[in-house]
Amino acid sequence: MESLGVYLKSRRDRVTPAEIGLRTYGTSRRVPGLRREELAQLAGVSAGYYTRLEQGLAETASRQVLDALARALRLDDVETGHLHNLARQSALPKLSDPGPEDPHPRVLALLENLGETVPAVVLGRRGDVLAWNRAGHALTAEHVGFDSPQDLARRPSVPRMFFLDPLTRNLFGNWAELARVHVAYLRLTAGRHPTDARLAGLIGELTMRSDEFATLWATGDVADCTVGTMLLRHPTVGSVDVDYQVWLQPDSPDHRLEIYTPNDPGSADALKILTRFDR
Repeated sequence: MESLGVYLKSRRDRVTPAEIGLRTYGTSRRVPGLRREELAQLAGVSAGYYTRLEQGLAETASRQVLDALARALRLDDVETGHLHNLARQSALPKLSDPGPEDPHPRVLALLENLGETVPAVVLGRRGDVLAWNRAGHALTAEHVGFDSPQDLARRPSVPRMFFLDPLTRNLFGNWAELARVHVAYLRLTAGRHPTDARLAGLIGELTMRSDEFATLWATGDVADCTVGTMLLRHPTVGSVDVDYQVWLQPDSPDHRLEIYTPNDPGSADALKILTRFDR
């Protein structure tokens, strides 16, 4: 998993002196972004303390220091939250297996009441498909069994399918854009659940088996996955343009109900056809 020091360095590397108005006086620089002492000065801490923090030698970092670093590094709210999550990790136990996830009965009731006109998928913290309706299955993964989420041995993993399954990759016309979102959200989840052995195993597996995942993971980017657009090249109905939006679940905050809505009449017709085909 990721450490506070690694994340700080990756964010420091992406901020150039010119972006924040620092003068370099024409001197050669050995780092792509800010030097440690430059970031320390901007955040109002000593260079020695910041160096120890980045090297994992400082025991604690106060909320005020972390917020000052976040401002200096121009982190957004999600990235700042990730920074705070990483800072708390030193006091947490080692990796452990949290066991399989189950969707809460209330989210299953909501999924059932959506009917089959609105495609929907229930996702766990690691991107496992915990449940879906017929329309959601037909839209996103018609090549796997509809009942596969109920079988732990066959439960679909969206990150695995996205990076390791050619059929899933070919489904998305904007695969590169969505791939960045998937990886950035997985890093956010890793910061929230640093002891999850299954999550660590998933990240390790994808890093080893997918060069594209490894490259995106190395960027250090963090993002929440709440809304966006999917441009599908569906094998049954052709081009489908839908928006996805995530409904968070109060009873199980790690789980997400993802709903898909069409962006044009042709896509709406395609979803109706898919629903009929999948019954």
